[in-house]
Amino acid sequence: MKHRITLALAGLMLMGMIMASAVQLAAADGEGLRIPKVVEAGSALSIPTSAAGKAVLYIVSPAQVLRRNVEPGEAIVIEPGALHNAGHYLALLISQGATDKAEFNVVAARQPASVNFLAKPSRLPVSRPDGISGVAYVFDVFRNLVLEPTPVSFQLSDSAGVTQTRSVATHNGVGWSKMNSAPKAGAAQFQVSVGSVAEKRVVQQVPGDPCNLKMSGQRSGQRMILETAPVRDCSGNAVSDGTIITFTQTYNGRSEATVDVPLKRDVARTEMPARDGAVISVATGVVLGNEIRVGAQR
Repeated sequence: MKHRITLALAGLMLMGMIMASAVQLAAADGEGLRIPKVVEAGSALSIPTSAAGKAVLYIVSPAQVLRRNVEPGEAIVIEPGALHNAGHYLALLISQGATDKAEFNVVAARQPASVNFLAKPSRLPVSRPDGISGVAYVFDVFRNLVLEPTPVSFQLSDSAGVTQTRSVATHNGVGWSKMNSAPKAGAAQFQVSVGSVAEKRVVQQVPGDPCNLKMSGQRSGQRMILETAPVRDCSGNAVSDGTIITFTQTYNGRSEATVDVPLKRDVARTEMPARDGAVISVATGVVLGNEIRVGAQR
C-alpha cells in the first residue's frame, strides 16, 4: 500500500513537471499524437510520429508512468501489458522546440479474470425469504474493475440438493442478488460464476423457532415427571440441543415454580411437585406449548 501511494505521488509530480514543460512549448505544438481515445488494458500500441529528430515520449497517469526514447521517423511501440492500469492518461512527445500531446483512457480488459464474492450472513434460520445476499466484484487480470456490463450467475445449493439460480448483469463492476434460505437445515453451497471464473462460500442454515411445542406428564407419588415431544421448527427440523425449555407451575393463578431445561437429543425432561389443582405449562422464547392440570383427567 505504501509503495502504491509513493508511486502515485511520483506520477502526479512528474505529470506536473511535464505539463509545465508543455505549457512553455505550447506555441510550437505539432498536429498531435495519433492515439486511440480508448485502449484496452494490456493491449499493445503502435504510435506513429512525425518527429524530425530525437524525442522523448511520456505517458502519465496517477498510477503509472512510462518513458520511451523516440528515434526520428520511427513509430513508438508500447509492448503488451505495459499499459495495465485503467484510468485517464496524458501522452506528451517532447522534442527540440516542439511538444505533441494527446489524452486517452485505458479501460479494463474484456475478459474477467477474478471475482471477489461477499456472502452474508454466514449463518441464518431456515425458510427466510431473500435472507441470503451475494455481491460479486468482477476484475480483469490486472485487477481493474470491469465496468462493462458482465453476466454473473449466483447458485445456492442446500443440503437436500435443491438449487436456486439467479442471473444478473453487473453495473459499474458489481453484481448482486438475494436468495431464500432452504426449508431444511444444513450447510448450503453459495457460488458465483463469471464466465470460467467461480468463487464459493458456505452458508450455514439452522433450524428456526420451535413450533407446536407439546409436553406430556406422568404422576409418580408426590412428583410430576414431565417430558416434551421431540421439538421441531415449523419446517420439521430438529431444534438445536441447548435451546432452553421453560416449565412453569401455577396454583390459584400464582406462579409456584419455574424450571429451565436445555434440550438434549431433541427433548427436555424435568420433575415438579404434584400439587392437585396446579397447572403446569411449557414454553420456549415466545412460543407457548400445552398445559397439564395436576389431578385432572388427561
